[in-house]
Formats: sequence, C-alpha cells, structure tokens
Amino acid sequence: MSTTLKIWKKILPYVKNKFILTIFIFIIWILFFDRNNLIDRAKELRHLKQLEKDRKYYIERIDKDTKRLEQLKTNNKNLEKFAREQYLMKKDNEDIFVIVEED
Repeated sequence: MSTTLKIWKKILPYVKNKFILTIFIFIIWILFFDRNNLIDRAKELRHLKQLEKDRKYYIERIDKDTKRLEQLKTNNKNLEKFAREQYLMKKDNEDIFVIVEED
C-alpha cells in the first residue's frame, strides 16, 4: 500500500463528520483564500518591522545631523574643517593633495 492511501484511510472517518469537515474547510479558507489571510498578514508584519527599523535609523540620523549642523553654525573652525574635508576647499596660498585608497 502506498503511503498516501494509508493517510487517506486514517483521515476518511474524520472527514465524514460534517463538523470536523466544516472546521477544516474554514481553516483552509482563513489560511489561503480570505482577504486577510495569514500568509499576507505575515508578509505585512515583516514589512512593518522593516519600516520600524528604518524609522529608528532615520530618527537617529536626523538627531546626529541636527547636532552637526548646530556645531557648524556656532563654531567657525568646525565650519572651515567641514568645508575642507567635504568640499575640498582651500585658502589661496594652499595646495590640496587627495589620497585615494584602493581596496
């Protein structure tokens, strides 16, 4: 006898009971076919967790950038350092050498 036939012989007495059959059909319906099925719900929960992580990252980034902006507004030395590092600005009597590290 094949294994699927053995399984059906075990399940068949329960399928004859209409209450168990109804509950089984209801569970299958909820799992796969309903508008709010559990598979889509699990995907949405994963997406929500990713959005919460992104939100946390961006809030931290905004705080960091706000502090940096405040430092640049209040201290001219920090502003000059930022301009030299980020935009390669220089004074008239200076030369800039950019060193690029290859991986």
